[in-house]
Amino acid sequence: MSSELAETRGNLATALARARQLLAVSPRQAVEQAREILKIVPDQPQASLILGAALRREGDLTAALGELEALTQRQPKAAQAWLELGLVRAALGRTKGAIAALAESLKLNPDRADAWQVLSEQYGLAGNEAAQNAATAQQIRRATKDPVLLEAATALCDNKLAIAERILKNFLKSAPTNVAAIRMLAEVAARLGRYGDAEILLARCLALAPGFTVARHNYAIVLHRQNKSQEAIAQVDMLLRGEPNNPAYRALKGAAFGQIGEYAKAIECYQDVLKQFPNQPKAWMSYGHALKAVGRQADCIAAYKKSIALAPALGEAYWSLANLKTVRFEPQDIDAMKAFAAREKLADEDRYHLHFALGKALEDEGKFAESFEHYAAGNALRRKNISYDADETTDHVRRSKALFTREFFAARTGQGSPATDPIFIVGLPRSGSTLIEQIMATHSAVEGTMELPDIIAIARRLSGRKSRSQTSNYPEILANLDADALAKLGSEYLERTQIQRKLGRPHFIDKMPNNFAHVGLIHLILPKARIIDARRHPLGCCFSVFKQHFARGQAFSYEQTELGRYYADYADLMAHFDDVLPGRIHRVLYEDVVNDPEREVRRLLDYCGLPFEEECLHFYRNSRAVRTASSEQVRQPIFREGVDQWRHYEPWLEPLKTALGRVLQEYPSAAWN
Repeated sequence: MSSELAETRGNLATALARARQLLAVSPRQAVEQAREILKIVPDQPQASLILGAALRREGDLTAALGELEALTQRQPKAAQAWLELGLVRAALGRTKGAIAALAESLKLNPDRADAWQVLSEQYGLAGNEAAQNAATAQQIRRATKDPVLLEAATALCDNKLAIAERILKNFLKSAPTNVAAIRMLAEVAARLGRYGDAEILLARCLALAPGFTVARHNYAIVLHRQNKSQEAIAQVDMLLRGEPNNPAYRALKGAAFGQIGEYAKAIECYQDVLKQFPNQPKAWMSYGHALKAVGRQADCIAAYKKSIALAPALGEAYWSLANLKTVRFEPQDIDAMKAFAAREKLADEDRYHLHFALGKALEDEGKFAESFEHYAAGNALRRKNISYDADETTDHVRRSKALFTREFFAARTGQGSPATDPIFIVGLPRSGSTLIEQIMATHSAVEGTMELPDIIAIARRLSGRKSRSQTSNYPEILANLDADALAKLGSEYLERTQIQRKLGRPHFIDKMPNNFAHVGLIHLILPKARIIDARRHPLGCCFSVFKQHFARGQAFSYEQTELGRYYADYADLMAHFDDVLPGRIHRVLYEDVVNDPEREVRRLLDYCGLPFEEECLHFYRNSRAVRTASSEQVRQPIFREGVDQWRHYEPWLEPLKTALGRVLQEYPSAAWN
């Protein structure tokens, strides 16, 4: 064949065509064919491209990388070469380099839907959700041929979600089985946070097109975001049958395992991913989170530091170290964080995480004024990017007080599930609830789980609310539920939470603090469940919340006035339940636990109908997994230092004091009113 290739240009074209055919059916033979061509015509661009692509498909990633990097240097305008280079870097776990190559390819040829899809996945691995959404929207747009769907995809790319939703709903009236449109509408719903709607749409999409891999990945993510971990894992397993080494799928599976307390399996997933793709900073960070939960602090710190070494400006990794509460940053670490936080071009997510980490680092050094500046900056930036209406919380309290009267509860005595299994710990975050949980979970009859989302999920479903503009039916809808419906809801809660129970103990703890807003629901569907209100000094609790960055779910916490109002609303609602259900809720003041732990532990156990066990006073010896910001603190004996830390920041807390009002002025007596 060598002499033939040397004879005419036509023979070269024939040889290249043959190489392309082989690439589709036999990459190994394509490698041989391409190398034969390159012997006769060194650096021939098409042959070099085929060789790089074939080497990638054969799994010889190092050789493919060298070939394609050289090709893109020689042919910087070759979009396909950049795409192949992006695919190789992605397969090697070089996420940052993959993003750069894919972006270059798309700059040259923006119509490649497959390239946008891979870029979306790489942004997901890098933890850049905004860029991931934008790339997904572009993928949908480029994959769409129908002019109406193209219009919807353009609106999606421009983040005009209401317009996209209207177009898609109208389109699906006449074409209800169009899977591209269904998936696009699911994307709109997910962006709006309507994950239940997105789930239904994606299930329909997959029923019509079971091989629609992108939709299945979207489906798994939506399930995961709704804490439907087992269902998400089942979908990921289906994806992994087609792509067993896909790091995005494997990392998602690890996150889902962590969500149901299967930390050993989660750690194994992350270890497998990192063994093959060791240059994934987000994967190292997720691995660190799992290690933190099981108390492997040294390994956890090493994982977070590895994440920083791979991505020095990754703010969340610095915050993860700070959030251990036991780590002290070196001066060079603080200087690095300050330098990154001052960068003009830095994602908001990285910037606010750096501010929160710097607040903690400078607090440890006693530089309280400078520390507060960073806490305030992090909170202001975070508040800018979330939606929260303090009036909604106040209105929910008002409506709950109007509905839940003594007469209302008396008329429903004896209804609901008779189960005594759950012990709810409610209140605000950073109120000492993790300490109470750790004490209780050290008892031989009680299992600790985590902050379970199931009561909130039931309440959300009962609300019937599809958008923020709609009025919620909750809590008033509870008045329409008969005894059978209430019992079924109680049973549903027990079924939903069964996956979290590993030890077979008669009682388990649900430590979701926000459940205070649903005490009425809990009492109706689980009247024999225990409810513990964990409370802390208003300024101590609120400032501890203010300096804590939460991944999600605590939108009230980033502005002092809103935070103070939230605490006051919480205290008002709990006082109402004390009045209409006297003795139903057991209150524990954090300061009392610190001052006299044995007395408070005995009170707790008496309320729960459990015998005193000495080991509960030595809760810090409990090796159970803990998945909250206080995980490392509750692995130590009780210490007083944290009680009055807020006093260092009192000069800057006037808006918080004003919003708290009476509950601050009358604490602790107001806690018992």
